[in-house]
Amino acid sequence: MPAPDTCGLILLRATPADAQDCAKLHADLFAPAWDARSFASLLGQPAAVAFVARQGAQTVAFILGQVAADEAEIVTLGVRADRRRQGIATRLIEALIGAARGAGARALFLDVAAGNTAALALYRRLRFEERGRRRAYYVTATAAPVDAVTFALAL
Repeated sequence: MPAPDTCGLILLRATPADAQDCAKLHADLFAPAWDARSFASLLGQPAAVAFVARQGAQTVAFILGQVAADEAEIVTLGVRADRRRQGIATRLIEALIGAARGAGARALFLDVAAGNTAALALYRRLRFEERGRRRAYYVTATAAPVDAVTFALAL
């Protein structure tokens, strides 16, 4: 098991056993939320590349990606609200980049809500390049549809 950092944070490769924790955190952060069954199914796929960030026994963040052929995608990323702006998302993305490279991926893609200014700034800081928009991509029952900004990073 990796050693915790100075704040007691540790990154671990996620498995289907992490599905419940990821689903609970996802529900706190996103609507509509993914349930534990959805996470378990995705985490059990051979193409899955995922990590959780834990402080003690508590999952405070996760990233879930997929690698297919020479491309990878970040499917979802979440950091507990009280743990944001501490570099956790950057560490998770860097872990996923390393795993994707190790699996032979040459490019990493993702979509992010056009109004999520913190995430947009993070991806730009990590040298992701904007590739386009998906109009009205994110739809919820309680808000107007939101565009997704598509990013890519050459690995």
